[in-house]
Amino acid sequence: MADSSAYKDVSRILIVDDVEANRFVLRGIIEDMGYQPVLTENGMQALKMMQYIKPHLIILDIAMPEMDGYEVCKKIKEDAELRDIPIIFISAYDDAEDIVKGFEFGGADYVTKPFIPEVVKARVGMHLRLYESNRSMAESNRQLQISISEQMKQMEAVRKSVLYALIRVARENANYDEEYMERLCYNSRMLAEAMQLSSKYGSVISDNYIDMIELAAPLCDLGNLAVPTDILQKKGSLTEEESAAMQKHTVIGARIMKDVAELGNYNSFVNMSMEIANYHHENWDGSGYPEGKKADEIPISAQIVAVAGAYCALTSDRTYRAAFGMEDAMKIMEMDSGKKFNPDIFSIMKKIVKQLR
Repeated sequence: MADSSAYKDVSRILIVDDVEANRFVLRGIIEDMGYQPVLTENGMQALKMMQYIKPHLIILDIAMPEMDGYEVCKKIKEDAELRDIPIIFISAYDDAEDIVKGFEFGGADYVTKPFIPEVVKARVGMHLRLYESNRSMAESNRQLQISISEQMKQMEAVRKSVLYALIRVARENANYDEEYMERLCYNSRMLAEAMQLSSKYGSVISDNYIDMIELAAPLCDLGNLAVPTDILQKKGSLTEEESAAMQKHTVIGARIMKDVAELGNYNSFVNMSMEIANYHHENWDGSGYPEGKKADEIPISAQIVAVAGAYCALTSDRTYRAAFGMEDAMKIMEMDSGKKFNPDIFSIMKKIVKQLR
């Protein structure tokens, strides 16, 4: 294996020619330019050499036995790691058709024999400068994309942090216990994972979907920010007017997420959060709010959070009652299966209820 470390800071020029005299002439020209020549006798040898030493430029003879220069060039251009290396064809033929054919195969230039050292030097120097310029630009673009990607990730993290800060305020206004949001995240994820294993939902729920619903679930009650605290924390039954005010938290939460989307941050997470906020109080039989959607008209994300959220709510202390135990909570939810909840999703939940928090 060739030791490329010795040539680390010197441009390497791969010379491919089956005629020894031509190789030696070109070697002298390249060395005179201060570059490192790498000599090969045929196409197969050149392709093998490039597995170990990636040249900065290739001088490639066209008329060679077994594999001509056009075929060698074709194979190089098919390799994603090598295709950007400039190739200068050399040939004793100066027919226009041969020259055009070389460009069609991806050659960067064409030099005829016998070699004029000044011409070779000018062509090699020009294409090396272009190659290095293109590599530098590509690297700059790559670094820029990395920087932009990192900035976008940071902006996304900040937005999510702000949304989560708001939902914590909404949770405190509703006097939920501190673990409620964490439980809702966890239980929504567990239910989605169980659904992924079912024949009905396996093709709908991906690993990415599960990750997103864990993050988006607690945003269901984001709209509680606009509901008066005395209504959220009322111990007795709500009046008709108070119930109407409470129900507005769905459309308000969805509107907040829509505003986030209009800031140029519309993505699958925002879309799912919007669906959950708007529709998590829709009922399977169409008796819910805000739009009276029913059955499969309700987004699956909202159906999942509705079931997980109901369990979390029943098993949490409220200002008007103590928390129910797991068995009592499931009995209550059983009565609402097919009415409030998708019976298939509730059936899946029953199988994993002991894994829920």
